[in-house]
Amino acid sequence: MKKYPFLEEIGLEVLYEKDGGSELALDLTEKHSTSWGSMHGGVTMTLLDVCMARAARSADPEESGAATIELKVSFFQPGGRIGQRVTAKGRLLHNSGRMFFCEGEVWNDEKLVAKALGTFKIFHTAKPSKS
Repeated sequence: MKKYPFLEEIGLEVLYEKDGGSELALDLTEKHSTSWGSMHGGVTMTLLDVCMARAARSADPEESGAATIELKVSFFQPGGRIGQRVTAKGRLLHNSGRMFFCEGEVWNDEKLVAKALGTFKIFHTAKPSKS
């Protein structure tokens, strides 16, 4: 996979990415928190977006990129506090060629933080034309 400076900046760690599934982890620091000291909702949404996109991309050996078409998130509880480790799990539910439908979850130990459904468009590298 390509390098993503934003994901490296926030400290996202890819644990697994294969056959339509993915798992990511993040050690929460002050830069991930709100003024209340809990994980920012934008961090939660980033984890969900990335784990689902990676699940979709892992199912297509010719992919060169993915774009988020739709993302629906339900938040159940605060994500965590500084010093805790959260994980995100993505799973491909269906693909219709270039459109991939996925689900994702963010967990803090045994607590489900948020769940999402997402639709992603997969792009393929253009093959050189024969002239």
